[in-house]
Amino acid sequence: MTPCNKLISLLTLGLLAGCGNDNVGDVSLGLLTSKDIKIESFEDPEISGVTCHISHVKGNLDLSDPSDMGISCRQTGEITAEMVENIDDSLSGEVVFTASKSVLFKTLKIRRIYDQNSQSLIYLSYSTKELEGSYKHSLSTVPLYGTLAWQDPNR
Repeated sequence: MTPCNKLISLLTLGLLAGCGNDNVGDVSLGLLTSKDIKIESFEDPEISGVTCHISHVKGNLDLSDPSDMGISCRQTGEITAEMVENIDDSLSGEVVFTASKSVLFKTLKIRRIYDQNSQSLIYLSYSTKELEGSYKHSLSTVPLYGTLAWQDPNR
């Protein structure tokens, strides 16, 4: 794949990946700004018993939005051992949500990481700037204690 085709594929993925999510909140940042705080809700595609809410700033007329974001994830349904067995358990986990934050090269991502020691799901939201990187991020955890996925460590 040529670099140009790769760029087009990444842009298309970034624009489409955020589609279909539920916008549950929209807060204006003031009368003289075109920027709003958007709050979106999404269900983890593999762990259907987890719902995350993401807040991020979006400008109506801007080519690039700020990288700041917040995330909160909670158990909202049943979580089974089969669901957890099917997720990526590597240290880097897997991306479960993406949304474009600019016309080029900036994406909001949410990555699920499984902490086997504490039996918790970690959801890390962060912004990528493909050319220079970004340090902005937010974190939320969902413990498996009390779910069908919990494994007694004393067994």
